[in-house]
Amino acid sequence: MIIEIQNKLVSTDLLTEDFVCNLSACKGACCVEGSSGAPLTTEEIKLIEGSLEKIKPFLGKEGRAEIEKKGVSYLDDDDEPVTMLNKGKKCAFMTTDDKGIAKCGIETAYREGAISFNKPASCHLYPIRENKLKNQTALHYDRWSICTAACSLGKELSVPVYKFLKEPIVRVYGQAFYDEMDKVALELKKGTR
Repeated sequence: MIIEIQNKLVSTDLLTEDFVCNLSACKGACCVEGSSGAPLTTEEIKLIEGSLEKIKPFLGKEGRAEIEKKGVSYLDDDDEPVTMLNKGKKCAFMTTDDKGIAKCGIETAYREGAISFNKPASCHLYPIRENKLKNQTALHYDRWSICTAACSLGKELSVPVYKFLKEPIVRVYGQAFYDEMDKVALELKKGTR
């Protein structure tokens, strides 16, 4: 079912389905798998390019070399800008910790105070995906087999997608939008909507 919240078309799956990233199980596979890099806005590309020297210390050797050679982004098969990939596979901004879990070098630079912005919104919001329509934006739940453990953990903890992603939803769409999502989710749960 689709509902409208503040001129955005929202799949009710975001309000009713459970999801909590389980990095110990998936090892951050969303940074490694897929057919292209993570979607970027023009503004994000400018921010990353302008802060690249501050981000580089938080990147792996291979990713840093790929970015230095090819840039921070490329156009995917749909002519949309996405993050550069390392050897056509994993995100060039990805690093791994001592447990083999993928980490975002941009996010690490942000959390360490080296830059003033977090990782791309498309990464921060995942598994929410945004589609721009003619006059509206549509938000849907992107189901991917690599996130099976996240679905199981979300169900175990009873945490819907939107609650797990409160921080990025507020970052991208604002507190009022999140509050409205919360209100609609409660109505759906009670069966009054």
